[in-house]
Amino acid sequence: MSLQSPQDSRERQLAELRKSLEAAKGLSTKELAAQIEMIGFQCLGCKDCCRGEDNSVVVFPFEIRSILEAAGLDWLEAVEPPLEGEWDRNGCFHTLEWRLKKKTGSCQFCKENGCRIYEARPLLCSTYPFYLDHGAVQCSECRGLGRMIEPAEAKKLAERLIKRSITEIGEAISLLEKYRDFRRGPPRERGPCIVHDSEGEHKISENNWGLNRQS
Repeated sequence: MSLQSPQDSRERQLAELRKSLEAAKGLSTKELAAQIEMIGFQCLGCKDCCRGEDNSVVVFPFEIRSILEAAGLDWLEAVEPPLEGEWDRNGCFHTLEWRLKKKTGSCQFCKENGCRIYEARPLLCSTYPFYLDHGAVQCSECRGLGRMIEPAEAKKLAERLIKRSITEIGEAISLLEKYRDFRRGPPRERGPCIVHDSEGEHKISENNWGLNRQS
């Protein structure tokens, strides 16, 4: 039995992602729209998807820049690293991607009169409650499901779902291509954070991210 090297494992993952990317590019808007019509959906404006501790919105660098322009905020005012990750031997906490920053448990951009960044909202938000699993439409919990949806709106949602799938896979490929592994170390109470994303590594000082602020 042979053991795979880290490089072999990475190449295997990249090959699988590239295969998935080609499959996503070949998805049929018409077929996905038909699935959405069968499920049915109408947004009720309840904002349930914007509120609560369980709601976490992953955002990619290009989406973050659009949000910053729309909201007039700095990077770490709009987003933050997730608190799931690992420590290295130099006392740095490593994690993947970014999340929209919350205030009092809800998305900070959720206002009574609607979304403050609606035109720049992330793909995850613009396709909610739907997502794709191996090319099939799936849905998260939502009060608006099961209601009649116009064919034109179903088509728009299908187009956004395909765009989201292609984007997510492309971002994963870029992250993996740029990712540099590190030697694991014991957990610490404080330390800098290194976020790995599709553009590489971003280091945040120990006073500017959530785990230290909770200490």
